[in-house]
Amino acid sequence: MIRVGVVGASGWAGASHLPALAGLAEFEVTAVATTNQASADRAAADHGVRHAFADAGKLAAHPDVDLVVVSVKVPEHAKVIRAALDAGKHVLSEWPLGVNADEARELTEAATAAGVVHAVCLQGYHSPGARFVGDLLAEGRIGALESAVMVAAGDPLGGATIRPELAWSTDPALGQSVLTIMAGHFLATLDRVAGRLTEVSARLPRLHDQVLVAGTGRSVPSGVPSHVLLHGLLESGAHASVTVHGGDRAVPDGFLLKFVGAKGTLTVTPVQPGMFMHWADWEITLDGAPLAVPERYRSTPSGISSGPAASVAAVYLEIARAVSEGRPPHPGFDTALRLHRLLATIERSASTGLSQEIS
Repeated sequence: MIRVGVVGASGWAGASHLPALAGLAEFEVTAVATTNQASADRAAADHGVRHAFADAGKLAAHPDVDLVVVSVKVPEHAKVIRAALDAGKHVLSEWPLGVNADEARELTEAATAAGVVHAVCLQGYHSPGARFVGDLLAEGRIGALESAVMVAAGDPLGGATIRPELAWSTDPALGQSVLTIMAGHFLATLDRVAGRLTEVSARLPRLHDQVLVAGTGRSVPSGVPSHVLLHGLLESGAHASVTVHGGDRAVPDGFLLKFVGAKGTLTVTPVQPGMFMHWADWEITLDGAPLAVPERYRSTPSGISSGPAASVAAVYLEIARAVSEGRPPHPGFDTALRLHRLLATIERSASTGLSQEIS
């Protein structure tokens, strides 16, 4: 049994990590932490957890915690991760790992030196649909891959209006934008399906110098992109075209993936509209004929429904296997660092107007 302490239990973790952990026999949530003791106590009571903290460092140091889950704002990731590493605890961080590639490198080096299990919640690597389509491509079901196309909604980031709780993210130094959050997750999923990008030519249009904070009548300055547009070359030699369009819709309008090979075409859309590709069920067609994802690709217990909790549960099962087998989990901090460097290369291409190779 792996005992888990969740930092940031009153936010995103309440809709994803905690429901996922509740359905997994390999884990027990023993502690939660939030920004103040009252909210921590409420979260503990709501989820039947015996320890509640207003200090992430105290949670990490507690003897009843084996794994620290970092589900706080991106600028606070590094502090919580370092507290977990200092306490010798395993750690699972939400994506992005840090505010930029330099911070991600420092955290990766520290986690490696600590000798603990370190993982990042990039659920696309464990998506049943992504794994199935990746295998179809690897098996040559459409012949040699010639091109990959991705079009995806990046709401609620990048639009002319932003939710009050996200208003802080219009500062590019804080690491949360349609590029880092949404495109980061989507590019990780593309990586799982079709392999790594080796070269990119990108544009990051910033359409809104001022963004309206919804329901407040005030605006805040914005230095983050509105959209992510790139063309690239995959390690297989296939070409890739990616568009992630930002917005402020209440429900994103989904995504489209198309993989064109020498002998056929695979097309992917979400089964349920409004789902992001890294935690959606995938509707897959091969030359127009539907393909069902085989059950062997679904690793989570049947009691966990589809959506965020199911996708996060798959990450936890990988961590449990890694701990029991004495190996690094995938994706770990090293994978996150590689994606951070990809995003930095995209930014460099957009700023210079030149195609950039990805080291």
